[in-house]
Amino acid sequence: MEAARCRYLILLLITACRLIPEVAADIEEVSDGPSDTQGPIWLTDVPAAVDFIAASEIAVIGFFQDLERPVVSIFHSMAQHFQDVFFGMSNSSEVLAHYNITSNTICLFRLVDNEQLRIEGEDLENMDTSKLSRFIETNSLRLVTEYSPMTVLGLFNSMIERHLLLVMNKASAEYEESMSRYRQAAELFQGEILFVFVDSGKRENGKVISYFKLKESQLPALAIYQTLDDKWDTLSITEVTVEQVKGFCDGFLQGRLLREDHKSEENTPKEEL
Repeated sequence: MEAARCRYLILLLITACRLIPEVAADIEEVSDGPSDTQGPIWLTDVPAAVDFIAASEIAVIGFFQDLERPVVSIFHSMAQHFQDVFFGMSNSSEVLAHYNITSNTICLFRLVDNEQLRIEGEDLENMDTSKLSRFIETNSLRLVTEYSPMTVLGLFNSMIERHLLLVMNKASAEYEESMSRYRQAAELFQGEILFVFVDSGKRENGKVISYFKLKESQLPALAIYQTLDDKWDTLSITEVTVEQVKGFCDGFLQGRLLREDHKSEENTPKEEL
C-alpha cells in the first residue's frame, strides 16, 4: 500500500468556483466589519459563517481573538492574492465556540471531501506570506481539480482514495463544454471520487499520461486510480458526457476493469515518475 501511495504522489491536482451571489449578499448585509469587497467578509454570527462555508468550494476563515496580531494583515493580503478562494473573518465568541476555536486560528474548509484544515498555535505565530500562500494553494481541492505539483499533498492527504482524471488538451475547442459536463458528473460522486483534470497540452504532464500507458492518439481519455490497492483503468473517449463518465466510474466501483491486461500490469512494477 505504501508503494502505491508513493507512486501516486505524482498525480494530483485545481479548477475554480464562485460563491452563490444571493448568499454572499446576505452575508455582507449582516456584516458590521470591513466592507472592502476585495478583503475577507466579516462574519458576525454563526448562521453567516455556516452559509459562507456551505456556498463555497473553498473557504478560508480567520478566527482571530486578537485583531492586532501580525498574521491578521498577512491574512488580508491572501484574500487579494487568491481571487478564486473566498475569505472570511470573525472575532465573535459565538462563532469561535461553534467551530471549537480556543485561540487565533486559520481554517480552510473544502466542500469536495468535507475537510477542515487548521493552522493554529506556534504554526500560526510563525506564519508568513509565503507559508500561508503555500498552505492555501496546496490544499485547495475542488469538485474538479486541475493537475498541479502544488496540489499533490492536498490530494494525497484526502480521505477519498479514488481519483478520476480527464486527460485532454485545454486549448481544444471542446474544452469548455467538456469541463462543464465533467463537473456535472463530479457532483454525482462527491465524497466518493476526486475528479481531476490533466492538461495534455502541457509538456510537464507527459509522465502522468504515460503512467497510465496512454498515447496521444488515445486522447482525450479518462483514467481512474485507487490509491489503496494501486488498481487503475482507462477509457479513450471522443467526447465527454455525463452518462459516459458515470458509467465508467460505476463500473470501476463495482470492480469491473475495461482493460483486462491491467490485471497483469498491476503485478508488474511500474517505472517511478
